[in-house]
Amino acid sequence: MIVAIAGASGFVGRALTARLLDGGHDVIAIGRTAASLPTDATAIAVDVGDERATARALSGVEVAYYLVHSMAGGGGFRDVDLRLATAFGGAAAQAGVGRIVYVGALGDAPSSAHLASRHEVGSALGATGVPVIELRAAVVFGSGSISFEMLRYLTERLPAMVCPRWVRTRIQPVALADLLAYLEQSLHVPPGIYEIGGADVTTYREMIAAYARVRGLRPRRIIDIPWLTPHLSSYWVDLATPVDRSVSHALIESLVTEVVVVDPEPASRAFSVTPMGVERALGAALDDQDDEVGRSLLARRNGLADGVYSVVVDLAIPADVEEAVARDLGTIGGRLGWYGAAPGWMARLVLGRLVGERLGLRRPAAVVPGALVDWWRIVKVLSGELVLRSVGWFPGDAWLGYRAGQGVLHQVAAFRPRGILGFLYWKLLAPVHRVAFDRMARRRVMGASGQP
Repeated sequence: MIVAIAGASGFVGRALTARLLDGGHDVIAIGRTAASLPTDATAIAVDVGDERATARALSGVEVAYYLVHSMAGGGGFRDVDLRLATAFGGAAAQAGVGRIVYVGALGDAPSSAHLASRHEVGSALGATGVPVIELRAAVVFGSGSISFEMLRYLTERLPAMVCPRWVRTRIQPVALADLLAYLEQSLHVPPGIYEIGGADVTTYREMIAAYARVRGLRPRRIIDIPWLTPHLSSYWVDLATPVDRSVSHALIESLVTEVVVVDPEPASRAFSVTPMGVERALGAALDDQDDEVGRSLLARRNGLADGVYSVVVDLAIPADVEEAVARDLGTIGGRLGWYGAAPGWMARLVLGRLVGERLGLRRPAAVVPGALVDWWRIVKVLSGELVLRSVGWFPGDAWLGYRAGQGVLHQVAAFRPRGILGFLYWKLLAPVHRVAFDRMARRRVMGASGQP
């Protein structure tokens, strides 16, 4: 089919784009700026509030996915979302789109602006007569979801926390993989409203405990404070998490509303999806991020994104040693000198033993994907490229990657902390890391050029 995804630059939109392309569909990715859209689809920059421009973008499209929201704009998002949905529905009707697929929100007669807005958008999309498949869901477990990131940061960074009464609100989260299956099958199911959720009905308190178990953290101590309102607790969340405040505040206001599937029959009849339970969904979200970081490591930028810190170093390579630098990547293993700053790495290995690490040097029979080398597993190795993923690190998960070419050695180090100790490890050693990573890059060039 020819499908369009409005909101393709977002968390769900990017994942859906990849899935539909893998399924053989022609995908048109729609967003405000072309630079933010997936590069493997046909990207069209358009404001979905511009009905005429959107209709042109939807020309020839059979199914349009609507994954747009305006919470990041702060107050007044409810009016903006309604206006955008009305324009998009009109544009879809003009373009002759066969159906619109929309991800809304669970919640019966919600009192929060966020949940009420989600219901209003669903109605507005179909007001011009285009059939709508509305998937009503709660929290989506996947790296990049604001709700998941809030859960991640709170649980990772706070061994104990004071929480309001909404931590006991019932919720039925859904795994990203399951949501994508529902979205793909929505190409063919009868139009209507479908309530979807994971296999477990849980609470925010129980989700925090489940995340701690899946991540291998100690149980988190939670003290309930009944008079702590969602509005007050939003400021507490601001202190503990780096997520977008405009979005997190809107979400927190909705946490007093139960978001569970009330009528599962329509979805069970129309879809062939067996949803995951909470712990499996959380594990899948972390595993998916692990794979994604390994694949995209060399494209990451400096700073924190979705719980992963990255440090990028670019170093010019003399033209006469560029090929030698690329070859040198294949000599990794068995010696600290390969990394540079050997005394620092020795100290790191010794200190690691104090917390139970058993890291050591080892040389693989061949530098190929999957092989173990020193304290790494090789994720990718190509001509002039090498990507490594840590094995057995106590403070968290680490990646190290190199690309040599076009006169530049591009080195990226990334780290996903595990718990408060991992967070402190990264923060306290940040100045050391910056110097060490710079020396590591320089060592690659000096070693290849024969310098001591």
